[in-house]
Parts: sequence; C-alpha cells; structure tokens
Amino acid sequence: MSERSSKQPARVLIVDDHPAVRDALALWIDQEPDLKVCGEASEIAEALRLVGESRPDVAVVDISLKTGSGIDLVKRIKDRDERVRILVWSMHSDTVYAKRALRAGALGYINKDQATEKIIQAIRRVLAGKVWLSETIADDILEGAVGSRRATNLSPVDALTDRELDVFELIGEGVKTVEIARRLKLSVKTVETYRDRIRQKLDISSGTELARTATEWVLTNN
Repeated sequence: MSERSSKQPARVLIVDDHPAVRDALALWIDQEPDLKVCGEASEIAEALRLVGESRPDVAVVDISLKTGSGIDLVKRIKDRDERVRILVWSMHSDTVYAKRALRAGALGYINKDQATEKIIQAIRRVLAGKVWLSETIADDILEGAVGSRRATNLSPVDALTDRELDVFELIGEGVKTVEIARRLKLSVKTVETYRDRIRQKLDISSGTELARTATEWVLTNN
C-alpha cells in the first residue's frame, strides 16, 4: 500500500459504460477502508474531465467503451496526469489487449470475471506502483519477450495497430462502418482504409471473410 493510502483513502475513478457494473464496483470499493470512489464516468470526455476535477490516485478503465477505446483513454489520461495509476479491466482474456494496455501506460490488466477480492487486490497493487496481470497473461508476455517457441507463433492480430484492433473488434461485434466511424470519431473513408489495412495484414481477400474472421476472434476472446 502506498504512503498516501496509509494516511487517507486512495481516490478511485471508475470508467465503464454499463451503469450496473459501475455501481457494483463502486459498492465493493467503498467497503474498503483504504479506498474511496471519487468519480464515475461512462465515456471518454467525462472521464478526462473527472481526472482533472477529482484528482484520482487510480483509474479503473474498461477496455471497450461506446465512445471509443479504453486503450486510447489510458494514453490520454497519462498525457493529462502522469501521476494517475491505471488498472484496465475487461471481458477480453486475450494477451493482445493486455500488452497494448501496458504499452499505453496502464500498470494492470484484469478480467471482469475475477472474484471481488482479486479486483481489490489488483487496485491496491497498481496503487503501489506494481504490475498486476493474471498468471497466464504474464507467462505469455514473458515468453514472448525472451523469444520462446510460442513467440514464433503469435496471432496475426498482434500485427494490427491499436486503432486497427479497435476497428477489427467492432467489425466482429457486427457494427457497420458508419457506426464504427461515429464511435471512434473517424470519417467513413478512414474506417474503410483501416478495413483495407486489416485485410492486408491478416491476408483476407474479402469483406465477408473479414467479418467472419473478426466475429470468430471476438467470440473466442470474450
């Protein structure tokens, strides 16, 4: 536990676009004497405003937000206030997201299906400036870093940029191009360019195959 949290409750900002999920997490956190929820946000602009107004010690950020990417929000929070520690929580179990969250500036990545105690432990560990990952994800990342056999067999999705992965995921969720553009605040032409790049990187020949591949990936990693 950090020096600050030993004197007064650490301030926690929750960013998730599902009200019931936010309420449940806030209830868990506020039951802990060393933690206190200082704000809740459902979208990126609101989260950034609260970072400035509420001055959180840690932000718990959902990776999939209706108004954009949680990975992008992590980067923007760190740009705005480097002091804020960030824990990303998600329904995604794929190492691809965990690695991107860490690269963006998060200190931890945890699945939403973890027990309440684990989530609270993860928040405290991140507050202490330490990394929190599941054993499976940590092993995958370490094996990739040392060039193990598994690293030579990485998913082609690893080749996608963060924004391309955002588009790929939304395609897999059945979201149309116009709606993808609206959610990510991009032009339709830019989204179409991303679609073309994704097809090239994944060696996909048609839009139908892209949709099928993206859907299978989302189902596998949710």
